Amino acid sequence: MKKFLFLGIMGSVVFLNSCSSSNDETSVEPEKKLLLSKFTTIYYDNPSKPETVDQTFEYNNKGEVIKILHKGLATTFEYIDGKPVKANFYNNKQELSYSSVFYYKGALLDKTQETYVNSLSRTTNYTYNTNGQLTNITSCMAGNCTDPGNTSYTYSGDNVSTEIISTPGSSSYTYKEEYSYDNKLNPHTNTNKYLRILMGSPDIISKNNYIVDKSSTKTGTTWTAGETTTYTLEYNSAGLPVKATGMGSDGKLSVLHTYEYITQ
Repeated sequence: MKKFLFLGIMGSVVFLNSCSSSNDETSVEPEKKLLLSKFTTIYYDNPSKPETVDQTFEYNNKGEVIKILHKGLATTFEYIDGKPVKANFYNNKQELSYSSVFYYKGALLDKTQETYVNSLSRTTNYTYNTNGQLTNITSCMAGNCTDPGNTSYTYSGDNVSTEIISTPGSSSYTYKEEYSYDNKLNPHTNTNKYLRILMGSPDIISKNNYIVDKSSTKTGTTWTAGETTTYTLEYNSAGLPVKATGMGSDGKLSVLHTYEYITQ
């Protein structure tokens, strides 16, 4: 189970008539959107002591995320022409931990370079298919990186159907998630498309909401089935989810996601 899972309101038309002519003026209000403002997750791994984790999102007047708060940590974003170009990551003392600069090739995010306060650095590269969908993320610390961490995605339509994560090092492992989806838009529908890729999670980069999450791990060449979580979702009048209740393989409550929105 992953520990992480448009509304258009047309403006009114006002007709102003002068006393001396039949000239009309039409005024259309700007289109407004629902933006995810808070994402709360309750984990029931220990039913007697559920763990609650939330993320809150702050926006500028262009509807771009400028800050994410999570477990006392803060991430801020800077933009140029609608593209996020830099992020700063702060610890729970609000001290800078590291910064990340984002690079593009045309309309696609190409790579990010992170620099830590201890002078270490890491580079992450992004690869896409011919449809412009993210298919691969590789990441490694600076130096001769011969064993990078890797995440790959395969798709069914507009949704990630399979995610495979391979970690580097002597204690490396390979982890797979397989997803099935509803036909509703996901909570990040109106989030900046580049930021969705930077967040790099199937529940964010896919068009819809997954309703089945089937996990497995690989030892040698053999996959071993893990937890399967099945979700029941509730939606608001815009068709966006407000609650996702996940039941584990044992039929017991496993996880609960709730979503809150603002209109901007």
